[in-house]
Amino acid sequence: MSYPPPIYDGETGEVSARARLAGDEPDLVYPNGNRVHYLTTGEGSGGTYGLYRWEFAGPRSGPDAHFHRTITESFYVLDGEVTIYDGTAWNVMRSGDFVHVPAGGLHGFRNESGPASMLLHFAPGAPREAYFEGLARLGAGETMTEAERDEFMRYHDNHWVD
Repeated sequence: MSYPPPIYDGETGEVSARARLAGDEPDLVYPNGNRVHYLTTGEGSGGTYGLYRWEFAGPRSGPDAHFHRTITESFYVLDGEVTIYDGTAWNVMRSGDFVHVPAGGLHGFRNESGPASMLLHFAPGAPREAYFEGLARLGAGETMTEAERDEFMRYHDNHWVD
């Protein structure tokens, strides 16, 4: 395996780094208290990846088993416990544990034991912010018809399984 083709052709480099501090306010707060920090969006990374810090407030929450056709997803637990489905079983993951799910891989995640935090990584960088924000609106009482919900999930590449 070799390095991919260059994506920067300059000779001297450029000032383009951006920082996000640990104390910065979250970009999204769910009605249940979960908080999401958009560390790097797909748009911000030129479509290469998206990275989010997910902070569970404590009440049980998180998606059931599903898969994506267009993106891979990875989880790195920072604090607490996050229960992650790997396609065969729900496993309690703790600080320092990592799970990578290739496109098509069955997975899900949830907190069941109180506050926790994790990094959520998607590659390539898809517009997951609109998905997270749509879920927050649903959690706040906005309604969708079954057809609207199906289209919302299809558009955001979420395919649910029983």
